[in-house]
Amino acid sequence: MSTFKELGLNKNIIKALTDLGYENPTEIQLKAIPQVLSSSEDLKAFAQTGTGKTAAFSLPILEQIDAESKDTQVVILSPTRELALQIANNIEEFSKYLDGVKTLAVYGGASIEDQIKKLKRGVQIVVGTPGRTVDLINRKQLKLNNIKWLVLDEADEMLNMGFKDELDKVLAVTPKEKQTLLFSATFPQEVERIAKNYMYKPVELSAGTKNKGSDQVSHQYYVVSERNRYAALKRIADVNPDIYSIIFCRTRRETQEIADKLIKDGYNADALHGDLSQAQRDSVMEKFRKKHLQLLVATDVAARGLDVNDLTHVINHKLPDQIESYTHRSGRTGRAGKEGISIAIVTGREKGKLHPIERIIGKKFVKTPVPTGKEICQNQLFKLIDKVHDIEINETEINDFLPSIYEKLEGLNREELIKRFVSLEFNTFLSYYENAPDLNDSEHMRGVDSRGKRRDDENMSRFFINIGRKDRLNPARLIGLINDQQIAKNIEIGQIEILDTFSFFELDKNYQDETISAFQQNDVEFEGRSVNVEKTEKKRSGRGGKSRNSNDSRSGGGRRRSKDRKANNEGNFSGFGRKKPSSNKSAFGGSKSSRRRKG
Repeated sequence: MSTFKELGLNKNIIKALTDLGYENPTEIQLKAIPQVLSSSEDLKAFAQTGTGKTAAFSLPILEQIDAESKDTQVVILSPTRELALQIANNIEEFSKYLDGVKTLAVYGGASIEDQIKKLKRGVQIVVGTPGRTVDLINRKQLKLNNIKWLVLDEADEMLNMGFKDELDKVLAVTPKEKQTLLFSATFPQEVERIAKNYMYKPVELSAGTKNKGSDQVSHQYYVVSERNRYAALKRIADVNPDIYSIIFCRTRRETQEIADKLIKDGYNADALHGDLSQAQRDSVMEKFRKKHLQLLVATDVAARGLDVNDLTHVINHKLPDQIESYTHRSGRTGRAGKEGISIAIVTGREKGKLHPIERIIGKKFVKTPVPTGKEICQNQLFKLIDKVHDIEINETEINDFLPSIYEKLEGLNREELIKRFVSLEFNTFLSYYENAPDLNDSEHMRGVDSRGKRRDDENMSRFFINIGRKDRLNPARLIGLINDQQIAKNIEIGQIEILDTFSFFELDKNYQDETISAFQQNDVEFEGRSVNVEKTEKKRSGRGGKSRNSNDSRSGGGRRRSKDRKANNEGNFSGFGRKKPSSNKSAFGGSKSSRRRKG
C-alpha cells in the first residue's frame, strides 16, 4: 500500500500527518493527491462521506501554496458553518509545520468585521459558506485576483440547501486561470450542470461507485404505524445499550419535538437544527463529541460536517425528501474502517420509497422486527452484568466498609445475592416492558379496520378537490399540484383517493388554513378546469358506513379511531440508555444536568 510520502508530499506535511495518526492514504486520497500535484486540470471527484475528502484536496494544495505571499490563493466552499470550521481546523492541523500558511473560516452567525480584519492581515486559504463568501466578495474584502484553486466540497448538498445562485456568483467572478476541484458524495443533474458550465474538460475520479453507500454500513428498516413511530424509536434505542447515534428528522419543528420527548423520557439526547444559536449548537456538539449525549436529533442541514467517527447507528425517524440525502445520512456511520447500521422507520405506505434508495446505494434494506420487551430486557440485563463483571474495584477506599457490609448480608448465599442485586437494578425495567404490545405493522395491516379500510391518522386533515379521473388526475399529478402551491416546505401528504369527478387527499393538519388559502389565492386550474379545495370531515366507521359529510359518502367505507393508547405512549421509564428514576448518572457517566440543554 502506498504511503503519503510516496504520493509526493514534503516532510513537514508528512510530520503533521504522523502526529495525527495518519498512516496510509484512503482510496480518494490515493487518486486525488497525485492528480492535483501533477496537473492543473480541473477535477470532478466522487467520494462518499467520511472517506477523507478534506485531505484529498487540501494536502496537494498545501504542497504547492506560496507561503511567502499573503494573498488569498485558495477558496473552499462548504454547505454549513460546521463543515467549514471542520475543514479549516483540519487544514490548520495539516499545515502546522508549514511556516507562514494561514487559514480562515468565514460563515454567517459570526462577526463579519472580525473576519474582514483577519483577511486584511493576510490569509492564503479561505474556507467559507456560500452566503458569507459572496457577502465578503460584494464588500470587496475577499480579493480574488490571485486565486489559484477553487474547491467545492459537498457540492450536491450546497445545491440541495438552495445555494445555486451563490455558487454561480463565486464561480463567475473567480479568475479563469484557476484549478477548480469539485468533490461530491452524489452527482445529481444540478452538480453535473455546474461541472459543465464552469469546469474545462475536468478529469473525473471516483472512490467507489457514484452515489453508492459505504460498504461498512448495513441497512435495516422497521415497518410501524404512524402512531407507533416514536415508540419504535425508543425500543430501537433500548435494545442497543451502547447506542451512539444521530436521529434524522425532516423539519426543525419535528427535530425539536422528538428531542424534547426523548429528554422527557430520560434519554441522554438533544437537538441540533437551524433555530439554535451558534453558542447552543457548539454546546450540543461538544456534549455529543464527549459522549455525554447518546442520541443527537438533527436535521440534514445541521448534521452536515459533523466530525464524529464512532457512531454505531444512524436512525431515519422519517426518510428524507431527497433520495440522495439518504446517502449523506447513512455516511455518518461506518467511518474510519468501523461498521455501522443505518435504520429507516417507515409506515406501510412509505415502504415503496426504499426501492429507489436501494438502487442508489447498491444495497438491500433488511426488514427487521421492532424489538419485543423480552429482547430489550435480555440485552439490557446482559449489559448490566458485563459492567459488573468488568468494573475496577477500589480496594483502598472500600476496605473500611466491607466488615459492616458482610455483617448486613450474612445469611445470604451467592445465588440469593445475585437475584437481589439484579432485582434491585431491574424490577422497574421489567415491569415497564411487561406485556408490552407488538409494534410491528404486520403486512401493513396494523391501523386498519376489519374491512381493510385504514383508520384515522390524527395528524392529518382531509380535503375534497373537485377534479378526478375524468380530468386525467392521478396520485402523482395531484401531489405535483399540491406541491406547486408551496403551502409549506416538505409538507407531509397522506392518503389520496382518486374518484371519477372528484377526489380526496390528506395533508398535515398544522397547515389546514394555509392549504385552503393557497388554492383560493392562486386561482388554480387543472386541465382547463378551475380547482376548488374544501376541508372535509374524515370518514367515520359505523353501521352502514355513514359519514358526516356528503362528499365523503360518495367514496364509501369508514374509519374508526384505535383505542390502544399504550403503544403510542410507552411510559416514561427508561432503560440503561436512559436514566432511571432513582439515578442521576447517564450511561456514559454524565450527570443528570449535563443532559439538559443549557441554551
